[in-house]
Amino acid sequence: MNVVAVEVRDLVVRFGDFTAVDRISFSVRPGEVFGFLGANGAGKTTTIRVLCGLLRPTSGFVRVAGVGFEDGRRAIKSKVGYMSQRFTLYNDLTVGENLDFIASLHKLDRSVYLERRRSLFEFISFDRPVDTPVQDLPGGIKQQVSLAAALLHDPEIVFLDEPTAGVTPAARDLFWRLIRRIAERGMTVFVTTHYMDEAEQCGRIALMREGRLVATDSPDRLKDTMFPTPVFEFNPKEPLSYAEIASLEAHEAFSFVEPYGLRFHAALHRAEDWERVRREFEKRFRIRQIRPSLEDVFIRAVERRS
Repeated sequence: MNVVAVEVRDLVVRFGDFTAVDRISFSVRPGEVFGFLGANGAGKTTTIRVLCGLLRPTSGFVRVAGVGFEDGRRAIKSKVGYMSQRFTLYNDLTVGENLDFIASLHKLDRSVYLERRRSLFEFISFDRPVDTPVQDLPGGIKQQVSLAAALLHDPEIVFLDEPTAGVTPAARDLFWRLIRRIAERGMTVFVTTHYMDEAEQCGRIALMREGRLVATDSPDRLKDTMFPTPVFEFNPKEPLSYAEIASLEAHEAFSFVEPYGLRFHAALHRAEDWERVRREFEKRFRIRQIRPSLEDVFIRAVERRS
């Protein structure tokens, strides 16, 4: 087992005059659940395509499970599994036909393939006939079979691109239990998601903005770093006018104010300012100090609201 599962240094990817990935560097440990977050167009998918051996970088150093592009793209592909949000299984084929096809792509011995399929079906608790058409599967079960397909050739690293998009909360919860079990077995999991509650379950998170890496750390440390001063939740006692909302957002005491449902999260510029302004807001709001959410972190770091 490698000491580092993924190592990226000064990675650059350009398409003509457009720089999709701009000198990013990070590493991922074996057995780590590593989250990759950013707005659409931030460079996440381009980076993943490089790490999966699908796209050669313009410049920089990339090593995945101990191999790099100098070893050939096939060497990288043999080390990684990939589960796309949209395209992992063919809907017009059966479960068995899909897995047969994937096994043939990886040139798996028939007996090895059948044993891995049996083991993976047991892992995901799949108890339907293998001749079930994929299009007849519920969304959550389809995602679990997609995960089994990504793991069929026993990769060291699996990339999951928004794996729970469009499934029920119960199915999402089950899928993340499977992710944790994969990591416990020593496999590295690299996951992109737009669900902040899922990102909370990652050991570390990388935040991308406009092709650059703006922060990498655990969810808790990111909260502490992004919000070093107290954060409060403001719950209006009465509906607010547009002018009152604008006044709150522009108040000189706060470095960050964002709506959170019907409430607002606000971070102070300086902790000592609170006693000076507290009474001003207690007339109109029920106020409590809170720990910032990962959504707050994402907005401040990725959407440049501060």
